[in-house]
Amino acid sequence: MDVNVLERMTFFARLYNVNDNAQSGMWMLYGTIIILSILVYNLGFARKLPLLQNIIIYILLVLGCTILTFFAVFLPVAEGLVVVAIVLGIYKLRLHQAKKQQA
Repeated sequence: MDVNVLERMTFFARLYNVNDNAQSGMWMLYGTIIILSILVYNLGFARKLPLLQNIIIYILLVLGCTILTFFAVFLPVAEGLVVVAIVLGIYKLRLHQAKKQQA
């Protein structure tokens, strides 16, 4: 049984050539997951908080993204974050339009 690792890798892992250049590919995948996680957090879950609490939340978010990056090589973590960001973006846009229409 010959297992082709490249076939099992996700889109972003293949895009960043994690199989050829693991160090830079994983760093780029890590950065992508951090950016997408921050975007999803801000679109769907962020509240007005004091600065120190915001700093703590973002530090914990970045630490959590470390674990997600290892999963993202073979599981669609970044792709799922893209879909969630699109859905939350559409929701925010529709909510803004509805509030604007009521006013």
